[in-house]
Amino acid sequence: MTYADLSDALVSRFGDAVTGRSEFRGEWTLALRPDSIASACRFCRDELAFDLLLDISSVDLFEHDPRYELVYELYSLTHRLHLRLKTTAEAENPVVDTVCSIWPGANWHEREIWDMMGIRFAGHPDLRRIIMWEGYPYHPLRKDFPLEGKFSDVPDVAFTEPAPLAGGPFVTAPVAGNTEVREPRARRAGDPPPRRTFTAEP
Repeated sequence: MTYADLSDALVSRFGDAVTGRSEFRGEWTLALRPDSIASACRFCRDELAFDLLLDISSVDLFEHDPRYELVYELYSLTHRLHLRLKTTAEAENPVVDTVCSIWPGANWHEREIWDMMGIRFAGHPDLRRIIMWEGYPYHPLRKDFPLEGKFSDVPDVAFTEPAPLAGGPFVTAPVAGNTEVREPRARRAGDPPPRRTFTAEP
């Protein structure tokens, strides 16, 4: 079986629900409508032998419509092929169907996406936060979440305050030079400002 065979099989089965397909450096990606992604994943497992879910990730396409994109990385141990499926979620009340019943390992991936990005998974058996605490009102990987954080107060649980960023450990210095000299962890308190280490071509 080839990537073209896999792509054709999905298009044949799901028709207009396949909204795009592409190939880049030997990797194939198919985009599907949100209402078809769970069915497509089950089809990939049951009919195309994609028995392993490697990862699910999410992207905030801030100021675009739809705002969110979900990426499913699949692998077939039988065919030794990798396949990427994508779908979208709307900005307001983003929800897609869970794939936990297809690959139980999706459980924690989906919980992390809910926690960090705020996308819900309908039918998930235990959709709760996995990094932040329950009751935390924000989703820190959204692009409108400030780097310094936001104030929050959940009585008897936890609180957060915005963190000053000037000179902080995660702030790149606005200086000339390559990435190495801009890297915050390369600087120590009291060090002189980094010197320019290269000359840009005109």
